[in-house]
Amino acid sequence: MRLTRIGLTGGIGSGKSTVAARWQALGAHVVDTDAIARALTAPHGAAIDALRHEFGAEAIGADGALDRERMRQLAFTDRSARRRLEAVLHPLIGIEAQAQARQTGPGQPVLFDVPLLVESQHWRARVQRVLLVDCPQALQIERVVRRSGWLPEAVQRVIEQQAPRERRRAAADAVIDNSHDDLARLHADVDRLWALWCSG
Repeated sequence: MRLTRIGLTGGIGSGKSTVAARWQALGAHVVDTDAIARALTAPHGAAIDALRHEFGAEAIGADGALDRERMRQLAFTDRSARRRLEAVLHPLIGIEAQAQARQTGPGQPVLFDVPLLVESQHWRARVQRVLLVDCPQALQIERVVRRSGWLPEAVQRVIEQQAPRERRRAAADAVIDNSHDDLARLHADVDRLWALWCSG
């Protein structure tokens, strides 16, 4: 069966964005839920009024966008705040993701890039297969520190908010190992899966 709806997930620093870019180069239509969330919380974004109502004016920066750093810190320290944030954003993300998925060409595979796919109650039912990009936690931290300049402790806090590695692996239909920095090897692994799932 030729697959047309695939869910891509992976922890922070796993290399998920690189894998998504390869799928796009091969012909998939990529729906990036992180990009959707950023648009929703940008100045005049569709979620701003609801977020202001839920968290107060102090949650919105001077530029009219969600104060992402403030909200990140709040979500790390207050589980109820995180749930309230997700209650505002996740339905809107889902609606926009489905709208973008309908913009595909006939038979074109859709790759939904969803960092919290395993944590979600809804995404597994929306896709035919789940693809995980996986690497050890120590490497996740090293990569994020190198690319973003975050402190290791900050990366660790993000990892702790995500599903454990073992849970992600158990939920996946296929796992791409990215515990190396060999781009050609990573692309070859994606290409093999594309041939298996999407060719023909």
